[in-house]
Amino acid sequence: MTIEEAQKIVEQWINTTGVRYFNELTNTAILMEEVGEVARIMARTYGEQSFKKSDEGHDLSDELADVLFVLICLANQTGIDLTQALQKNLVKKNIRDADRHQNNEKLK
Repeated sequence: MTIEEAQKIVEQWINTTGVRYFNELTNTAILMEEVGEVARIMARTYGEQSFKKSDEGHDLSDELADVLFVLICLANQTGIDLTQALQKNLVKKNIRDADRHQNNEKLK
């Protein structure tokens, strides 16, 4: 699935199953909540925190998909074409960071 297809699928889901988009501020708060769930799994899986009973059943891939879904919702409702935005962002990174990481002693 392309990013464009994902944006269309989310739009269709919102207009049928979801009834309507939550407003932008609510979706921003939901995005932060979902990112927090990813952070919780990362801290317990790759960091020093241990899992709690309440962490059982949380799946990193599902939580990342939740983040992506809400991000797509925000893009759709604010009129952003994520394919174009990502392409533009990569051009910026290629110019700005052309030598930056190669010359970073911390990465060697």
